[in-house]
Formats: sequence, structure tokens, C-alpha cells
Amino acid sequence: MSWMRATASDLAAVPHARQRQRWLSLAAGALALLLVLAASVSRPWHALEFKTFDVLTALAAPHHTAVPVVILAIDEPTFQELQQTWPFPRSMHAALLERLRTEGALAVGLDVVFADPSTEAEDAALDRAIAQAGRGLPVVLASAREKIDSANAALWTEIQPLQRFLDAGADAGDAGVEPDDDFVVRRAPAAREGFALRLAQRAAEARGQAPALHPFDWIGYRGPRGTFDTRSYYQALEPGLLPAGFFKGKIVLVGRSARTATELSHSQADLFNSPFGTVGGERLFPGVELQATLLDNYLTGGGLRSVSDAWTLAITMLLLPVLLWANRRLHPAGAGALTAALVVAMGAVSWWLFVSLRLWWPPLLPAVGAVAVYGAAALVGYAIVRQRARQTRAMFAQYVPPAVVSRLIAQPELMRLGGEAREVTLMFTDLANFTTLSEQLSAEQTVEVLTGYFNAMTPIVHATGGTVDKFIGDAVMAFWGAPLDDPQHAEHAVAAAIAMQQAMAALVADLQARGLPPIHMRIGLHTGRVVVGNVGSDQRFSYTAIGDAVNLAARLEGANKAFATGILLSEATAAQLPPTVALRALDDVIVKGKTEPVRVFTPCDDALVREASSAALAAFHARDWHGAEAQLARVLGRLPGDLAATRLMARVDEARALPPGAPWQPAVALDKL
Repeated sequence: MSWMRATASDLAAVPHARQRQRWLSLAAGALALLLVLAASVSRPWHALEFKTFDVLTALAAPHHTAVPVVILAIDEPTFQELQQTWPFPRSMHAALLERLRTEGALAVGLDVVFADPSTEAEDAALDRAIAQAGRGLPVVLASAREKIDSANAALWTEIQPLQRFLDAGADAGDAGVEPDDDFVVRRAPAAREGFALRLAQRAAEARGQAPALHPFDWIGYRGPRGTFDTRSYYQALEPGLLPAGFFKGKIVLVGRSARTATELSHSQADLFNSPFGTVGGERLFPGVELQATLLDNYLTGGGLRSVSDAWTLAITMLLLPVLLWANRRLHPAGAGALTAALVVAMGAVSWWLFVSLRLWWPPLLPAVGAVAVYGAAALVGYAIVRQRARQTRAMFAQYVPPAVVSRLIAQPELMRLGGEAREVTLMFTDLANFTTLSEQLSAEQTVEVLTGYFNAMTPIVHATGGTVDKFIGDAVMAFWGAPLDDPQHAEHAVAAAIAMQQAMAALVADLQARGLPPIHMRIGLHTGRVVVGNVGSDQRFSYTAIGDAVNLAARLEGANKAFATGILLSEATAAQLPPTVALRALDDVIVKGKTEPVRVFTPCDDALVREASSAALAAFHARDWHGAEAQLARVLGRLPGDLAATRLMARVDEARALPPGAPWQPAVALDKL
């Protein structure tokens, strides 16, 4: 039975696991991007983009304007000082126009819709003031569009100033704006004849310049409420409140600027929410100041143009291969760091475009797309790792200790698939007389005995950090030092061999109690370099060790018969054991196909036997036949009939009988034992 054995379909998928993960990551990343793209057309998504715009607006606002604009606000102090209700008498506006004309104002915009006639005297006063202003003081009046909902459709009606004011020389422009769902005005008016645009054109003409104005898509706010020079309306009417010549060369905007609830109810205040409210600034923004902002944008180019959606889509789609590559090549933390860096970089690019090039590129779609692709790939990777962990645990759990399984799952790189050279200590076991025993048992009983044997031996291998390679009939192959490094693999293997022999006593006693013939176990141990790893085909493979060291360990198991021992280990294994492990040197053997002899040892607690055995071998190698016999006699005196000592004694006699000069070597071929 080979370990790490799986079904053909599972094993065929193993070499293609990375390719499968790539395809799954690609599919998951593409699906995540599609979901993000679908979400990007929703109203909540647009609300988030708008909030991003607000934050950038608040951070980038210069808090000043280069355009000479003065706002005359119809505010609470004006209502208190003039003791007038809205609408004000038109003769009052006529008086204002007269002062502005006298002081040499550049242009004036009245953000008030004079759509309905008042008294003839009042209308005539404003009519005359507009006519007297003439071309020297362009006057722009506000128009509006009104939506009328009917059962079948929504109709828009143009509300223009009285024709008599237009005939007197005033221009009209649509003062309407398009607030978003949160009532913040961010986008440029769609009307071609907008109020601020008309005023900008007339101001440019008054300067003697061609009205080369700057188109834009998004409003570039100059700052929060109060950024533009704002004075109360009444201050321009009462002499001495503003210095003489204050309005010379300035563009004057007149409109409502309410703050209190009383003003809101009495003046039908023209107010919108401010982008600066998103970052804790004042929320309300007067319509007249909004018109001043539009005027500034037209004259200075302070508005923003939109970056094409095609660029956003292209960048978002480019993230898919980049982040999939990162998830495949980098550690999850590295891929996460790259994703975070990309998100920060996109935010930085959006900021740079906003501030330096006056371009609005919402970074939300590519940023969320990057996080979504990374998250999808990470989830796929996590699922595959969990699946591999389950497979690894299932395949390893019966062959290596649970602690080793857990470490391999946590650090899969420790198990390098395909094979690697390692120094390990190998063990082969076999049951002597098992054939005789199995002849007296049924097949089921034989399996039962083997199961009990394997159940007793496997935990001992695991407890010492060993790996069960395979079960071969009644034999066990195991090794120490792989798949995890174990500097004490030789010591652990010998400890396992001794414990396994001790565990055999209970199994033998059980067989004898059932009237069955006894069995005993032989163990061979050898330390050497082998190639250890997954070996086989795509359809079937096993985690095993291959090399000459494996063959020697197997031969040492069989050589126990020649020495009547239960454990036989090589000199390479003995050399790595601490002095506390008591070993008896038995003989020097030559493995078939090799020329160098190998000294073999067995555990032994008798100090006299150990010392006499070593001395006998030393004397034998020195051709001191008498000394060798004397030391072997000591061994046999302590262990009568000891097969190892008896065999070596016979070889001493054979060597002594050789004629002088005859070839002789102290080692014996292993296959001759």
C-alpha cells in the first residue's frame, strides 16, 4: 500500500493545480470586476463619487479668486435696515444701477427674475436705469425654467424677464442649476445661455476683449461660503457705507443670501448644499455665490473637465492581469501591499489631475476594482489552500505525526514536490515466521493480525517524528529526516526501533495465548543520502525514498538472521548517535555491488559484551587470532551460543588456517551470511 495515494482524477489534477488556480482567479477576478462595473451605474455609487469630488474640492480650494467680483447680498441686515419685504421695489434696484454706472462698474448681474409686472412707476424706473446704463454697464437679468408635471408628461416653461427690460438693453440668462440628489451643485449648467455665462461674456466685452471663455464640465469651487467679496445690498444704497469708487472696474452680482429661518420663509431663499459640508464646513451655499463661482470658472478656467470614461474602464481592466500576477507570484501580504499601493496611487493621480490639470477623474471605480480583484483572487487562493490543506491532512495523517501534518499545512514549501536529496535514517522491518503463522489462519485472521501489528508500530514511528513510507506485506518501511528536517533523525530512529521491539512482546504474548506459533520482528537501520519526494506518474505516485541507502537498510533487516539479532544498524547510523545509546559492534560486512565494508551494530546493555565485541573485532583486523579468540570467549561466556560471536570465531579459525601470503580480508560479504 503506497502512501499519499489518491484517486486517478485527483492525482491527475495535482500537476495542474497552479494552472487551475490561475483560471479560477481569472474567473473570480473578472466576475468581481463585472459586479463592480454593475454597481458603478447605481445611485449609491454616484453618491460616493460625488463625496470624493467634495473632498478634493475642499482640499484643493484656493480660498480666493482672481476675478474682481463683488456680491451684494440681499441678507438679514438688508431686510432689517430697509424695513422692506420681498420683493423689493424695482425703483430700489434702479437706484443701485445708477450708482454702479456712476462709479464705473464693469458689469452687473441681477440674480432676480423680473417676470411679472409691478406698478407702472416701479417698472418704468428700472426700465430707465437699464437704458441709461447703456453699453457702458452691461446688465444681465436672470431667467428661469419651470417644470410643470401633467398626467402624461413633464413640461418645461421658460420664464423670461419682462420684455420691456430686454428692450431697454438688458440681457437675460438662465440662472438655473442642476443639483445632485444631495442638493449639491457640482456640474456646469446645461443651458447654453446661462446667467453666469452671459455675464462673463458681457464683462469680457466691456473690457474690450473677445469673449474667449473656458468651457468646463464640473464646477471648480474657489472656497466655502464667503470666499467672494460680499457686501450687504443696503450698503450700496446708503451713501457713505462703502467708499467712493468702490465698484469701479468690478463685476457686481446681486442676489439673495439668507441664513436664518425667517429669511428662508420670507425671501424664498436661493440656497444649495455646499461640497464643503462633506468635510465639516458650512453646509448652505447661496445661489448668488454659486453664480459668482461659475463666473470665475468661465473667466479663469478654474472649472474642471471630465476624463473620458474609456480611460477609467481601460485602467480598471488593466488591474485584472496585474493583480492576478501579484497574487500568483507574491506572498498574500505582498499582494495586499501592492493593491493598497495601487489604490493610494490612483487617489494621488486623481488629486494631481484635479489640482494641476483641472481634470476630474473619479478614482472610485479603479480603486474598488483593485480591491475586488485582489479580494476575489485572495478568496480563491484561500479556498485552494484550504482544499490542499484538507488533502494534505488526509494523505499525511496516517503516515506522519499530527504535528508534522500541521506544520506541512502551515509551511507547504517544506514539502518540495518532485524529490530532493536529503540525509535520512531508513528503517525496514519484517516478521520472522509470519508465513508459518499465516498458514494456520484464515485470510481475515491474517489481516486482523497485521492490522494489530501495524496499529502498534505506526504510533511509535510517529511519536519519534518518523514517516511511514509504505507497508509491504508484513514489512514496514519508514524514515526519519523527511519531509521535515530532523537533526537527530538517527537517534530517533534507533529509539523507535527499540520501542517497537518492546511493543512486540504484547503481540507475541497474545498469539501464544491463542495457541499460535510465535513470531519476532527484525529491524534494519541505515543513515545515508537519498532522493525523497513524490515519485510516480500523473495517475499514481507515492512519497518515498530512493537510493543505495534504501537498499542497504533493507539488506540489514535480512542480515539479522545471520546474527540472531532483532535490530541491526550500520556504522553510518551509529556515528550519529550520542554516547548514551549503548551499541555492540558485531562485524564488518560488504553489501552486494559495493566494495567498502560496513560495520554493523546492535543495541546492547551489557557493557562487558560491548567491550569484548569491540576488542575481538580489533584483534581480528590486526590478525591477532589468539586475542580475538580470547575476547570472543568472554562474549560467549556471558552469552552462551551467541550467533554473532560463534560466526566470528569460525572466521578466526578459517583465517588462521590460511597459508602465509594468502589473500584475506576481515569483512564478509553480506549475501554469504
